[in-house]
Amino acid sequence: MTIGAVLAQLQPDFPDVTISKIRFLEAEGLVTPSRTGSGYRTFSVEDLERLRYILTAQRDRFWPLKVIRDALDALDRGLQPAGPPEAPSRPTVPPADVDPALPTAGDLTRASSLRLTAAEVREAAGLDETTFTELTTFGLLRPDPAGHYGEPALAVARAAGALAAYGVEPRHLRPFRTAADREIGLVQQVTSPMRGRGTAGRGAAGEDPTPQLLALCIALHASLVRAGLDHG
Repeated sequence: MTIGAVLAQLQPDFPDVTISKIRFLEAEGLVTPSRTGSGYRTFSVEDLERLRYILTAQRDRFWPLKVIRDALDALDRGLQPAGPPEAPSRPTVPPADVDPALPTAGDLTRASSLRLTAAEVREAAGLDETTFTELTTFGLLRPDPAGHYGEPALAVARAAGALAAYGVEPRHLRPFRTAADREIGLVQQVTSPMRGRGTAGRGAAGEDPTPQLLALCIALHASLVRAGLDHG
């Protein structure tokens, strides 16, 4: 949009706005329209919405330019916009999203009714016998005392089978087994004194905190992977 088109979009809501005002906000670095080869300003839809935010903050919140500049910087960094005018506030950090891909404490404690034989696991996961044997050898698949495998083991087998398509062999997956055992060991170390004190240190209903702590460890692991990708 040209600056004239932007002005036409803004004036119904902001009758006092002028081209000079828009140029002033540009000079202050609050909005940065593009320029054509001949030097004419061109505004995007995002520029228009940014101007609406600035003008609203001035009219309804009486924010000075410095406060608006800080608020825009916060928005550019992913923070949430301020609340309604009757409850003035600055942009805030968004609340944590619940990742449906991460298990909850309830998921970790839910009993599995599935009891599969080794052959059934291989077939369901699409694994050949050699790969299955290696997964067992490296401790990634562990049968119960009756020699059966539950839902978690099947999930491990399927994940290993999917990774195999990318050239990841069972021997490459040993660090995952080690990391999981260390996380479980850490949680057991934390909860052992709690168990010694009975219900003291447990939840409101005296429940075992182990599943919740393990769910937090898994969430931490996933967050560390995401953070590593962000900085990769």
